[in-house]
Amino acid sequence: MNRREVITLLGGAAAWPLAARAQQADRMRRIGVLNTIRADDPEAQARHTAFVQRLQELGWTAGRNVQIDIRWDVRNLERARKASTELLALAPDVILVNGGNPVVALQQATTRTVPIVFVQVTDPVGAGFVESLARPGGNATGFTLFEFNTSGKWLELLKEIAPRMTRAAVLRDVSGATGMGQFAAIQSAATSLGVELRPLGVRDAGEIERGITGFAQSGPGGLIVTSGAFAFGHRELIVALAARHRLPAVSPYRRMVTSGGLMSYGPDASDAYRRAAGYIDRILKGEKPADLPVQNPTKYELVINLKTAKTLGLEVPPTLLARADEVIE
Repeated sequence: MNRREVITLLGGAAAWPLAARAQQADRMRRIGVLNTIRADDPEAQARHTAFVQRLQELGWTAGRNVQIDIRWDVRNLERARKASTELLALAPDVILVNGGNPVVALQQATTRTVPIVFVQVTDPVGAGFVESLARPGGNATGFTLFEFNTSGKWLELLKEIAPRMTRAAVLRDVSGATGMGQFAAIQSAATSLGVELRPLGVRDAGEIERGITGFAQSGPGGLIVTSGAFAFGHRELIVALAARHRLPAVSPYRRMVTSGGLMSYGPDASDAYRRAAGYIDRILKGEKPADLPVQNPTKYELVINLKTAKTLGLEVPPTLLARADEVIE
């Protein structure tokens, strides 16, 4: 779906139940959206389309009974703070937030009264966004990216597809709060798998290139890309570097595999947006974020690129192929 089609969808009319129409016709409601991805990113369009479609199914149509105000590419705190101030000035009824930095910015900019529904957040309790997953207790709730234990699964899958691998680089954003937790989970799996880890803390594209190149020049190995808006935003560069240096790589992002990466294991991001629309519907109808439990993903997807595996000289085990949710040939 192209950007024009997304805009059409946002402004188009859709039928909704008569009861819901009568209930919601009293006034236009306002949803703010803070998104860490650029507006022209195909993944951003796919996620937002899933969100808007689910809202329509629940009786909320943009331009008719709800206004959606979006700020894109707010991955760093400075941009997130500016965008938060702009959105709050519009007096939204609820704000959908993608990633941790925008939640921090919002909670710093408000008295924590505007309801927040977040997606793509790894550790909301550790970050201080909620009191607990079961009882958030404040003005924020939402959907986690995954549990930290899942990080160890990346190394297990990488070892399965490249059994001779004895060393792996772990690429992580040093400005993110969850990088250490993900690395710790990977380290726990590394000992039993006989893999030596090398953390690559990066802050920009130059550090990504220097880190991956330096690791590859010191000998053969594999690459694990941890989650975060930073890695996702530089996914094309990471995929290109892994291919150039013949590094088998795994990440949480299907989009990296469709771009030529070897393998991904992670939740369906669009599904989180659909589920977030359900929480926003409930909040617009009077429920409070404090009473809506934070939810973990319900399904993880394994995606493998056979063409990339062949280029790297890897034979994918039949047992791994059988477990894959999607195989790209």
